[in-house]
Amino acid sequence: MAGCASGVKHSQMASSIPVVQQGEGRIYFLRSASMFGAAVQSDIRLNGEVVGRSQPGGFFYVDRPQGAYKASTSTETEKTLSFVLDAGETKYVRSSPSVGLLVGRIVLELETPEKAEKELGGLSYTGKPVAPVAQK
Repeated sequence: MAGCASGVKHSQMASSIPVVQQGEGRIYFLRSASMFGAAVQSDIRLNGEVVGRSQPGGFFYVDRPQGAYKASTSTETEKTLSFVLDAGETKYVRSSPSVGLLVGRIVLELETPEKAEKELGGLSYTGKPVAPVAQK
């Protein structure tokens, strides 16, 4: 599938993902593998900072201090999602293509942990390199 994420699958790297630090939470961004809207791959911003890209079949995560956050994407129009992240909490933000006037749009919505975790295993990692976790 052209334009789909091609990194390591979550199921293959889950044990390498570090534990969330004290006072922080984790935000996963995920997108289902689908031909619909595959060409629409906009940057995802968190409080104005680019943290990744919405790619079909991909996921990435960021760890952030507890607080209020606004995730956004922009093609012909900006779409936003506001939420509060608590320390030790994991949020899942789904990005999905939708039809726009001139070009497609990426819409963000919070996903339930149950649905997100079920899907994550088959998605490819598109974030920054993750250092292996030291074994004790």
